[in-house]
Amino acid sequence: MRRYAERIRQRLGVRMRSALAASAVVAVASVLTGVAFVLAARFFLTGNVDQSAGDRAAQVADALDDEEALAAVIQPSLRDRTVVQVLGTDGRVLRSSALLNGAQPISALRPAAGEIQREQRRLAVAHDDTFRITALGVATAVGPRTVLVGQSLDEINDGTEAAVGALAIGLPLLTVTVGVATFLFVGRSLRPVDAMRRQAETITGRNLHTRLPVPPSADEIAALAVTMNGMLDRIEAANEAQRRFVADASHELRSPLSTVVAGLDLVGDGPHVDRMRRESDRMARLIADLLLLARVDENGLQLRRSDVDLDDLVYLERERLAAEHAGLKVTARTAPVRLSGDPHHLQRVLRNLVDNAARYARHSVEVTLEAHDGTAEITVADDGPGIDPAHRDRVFDRFVRLDEDRSRAGGGTGLGLPIARDIVTAHGGSLTAEEAPAGGALLRLCLPLTR
Repeated sequence: MRRYAERIRQRLGVRMRSALAASAVVAVASVLTGVAFVLAARFFLTGNVDQSAGDRAAQVADALDDEEALAAVIQPSLRDRTVVQVLGTDGRVLRSSALLNGAQPISALRPAAGEIQREQRRLAVAHDDTFRITALGVATAVGPRTVLVGQSLDEINDGTEAAVGALAIGLPLLTVTVGVATFLFVGRSLRPVDAMRRQAETITGRNLHTRLPVPPSADEIAALAVTMNGMLDRIEAANEAQRRFVADASHELRSPLSTVVAGLDLVGDGPHVDRMRRESDRMARLIADLLLLARVDENGLQLRRSDVDLDDLVYLERERLAAEHAGLKVTARTAPVRLSGDPHHLQRVLRNLVDNAARYARHSVEVTLEAHDGTAEITVADDGPGIDPAHRDRVFDRFVRLDEDRSRAGGGTGLGLPIARDIVTAHGGSLTAEEAPAGGALLRLCLPLTR
């Protein structure tokens, strides 16, 4: 249940959660306030009724010895919904309002002389309406009397019902209004955050100089933007220092490497010399790759476009691979495909792909080239251990080698596939890793025929 609630909370978003929270608070506060208002109003109105009935009972008590005055006090005015009874010692009705002629006592209250008691009850003789009854005990010369004054609560009940009805209509409208207003206001407040998010989505390693927009308001959002821009400054500085280091180190390594290679040529042949030559070739490729990455990071990949016959490049790489790996079965199925691109860089992509396949293949490597729907598609498949689906994106990250099968012993540096993807992306294409029909890895290269 808690996990389900958390999932709903994540889907609602800040604006909707804020609106719902504000609506809930306003609804609860409004209901409590409305109930308190209705109860307080009814309490005060009932107190007024009690005060009025008490005054009426006192008037009747003062007029008990004067029949004319008593008759005038007992009879209500046209708008007065008050009934009066005067009871004797035995509880019989001695005098009453016209509405109660012949009726039994309206209350069983019998207070002592000078005391007042009150109750609330319905009177059948008054259309079963609710009355607030005040009983006053009076001592007279002829014996104790009880004055009962009943005042209708219809106006109070009608007022209470009207107030409840108004609250029943007004509170939902108020809640909805507050929710909508909160949703809109929070949305306006979050506009700078949304602008920062859209700008942040465009920032990559190629445009670290871009900064997030800082809103003019001096609030927490502006402080966040300033903090994020400061972080981008530090990242850009660190990235620039790393790029300069890679470029400088690669340039500096070229001279001693050339000296080592020349020295090996003077030494002659031998198993140790051959091994040193292979390691020197590997270091040369690594330095060339680092230099290329440094140029790509600094200025982007510069392409020299011309017409390229992809089928010729595929055959050249197939022949080279077959000559270097005599134990592998290297096959190629191609169709004539021509497009506009940089032939040097495209050949480097193919070389990286087939070398990667040969490094992990057990028996065979298969290269296919075909064109359809305005796209040239090259696939390089091997029958090696393959790439786990969880790592098929990671293999295109720099210096990534999967521990068990893509080890240093295989000769890989973790730069071939990232460089290939950078080149393909610069040509407007895509490079992905999939599972080959033979169970190994399949690298799929797609390039647009027109660009």
